[in-house]
Amino acid sequence: MTRDDIISVLGPVDEAVIADIVSTGATIEELREAFAWIGADEALVNEGRQLPSARVAALIELLETPDDEDLS
Repeated sequence: MTRDDIISVLGPVDEAVIADIVSTGATIEELREAFAWIGADEALVNEGRQLPSARVAALIELLETPDDEDLS
């Protein structure tokens, strides 16, 4: 997966985040799935979707903002 692939899914992100994502060896499809889970985990579970694979779960962990860093 390239830097441009990552930006096409996530928008502008820090270079360190890009490097972390690339280091997982994930595919762009896995990144898209992780991004979908972050935005709508309850809806995906209610749809009957299988829980994320280990690699997708690792991407979710990289992309989620810890609660104590929430800016709201």
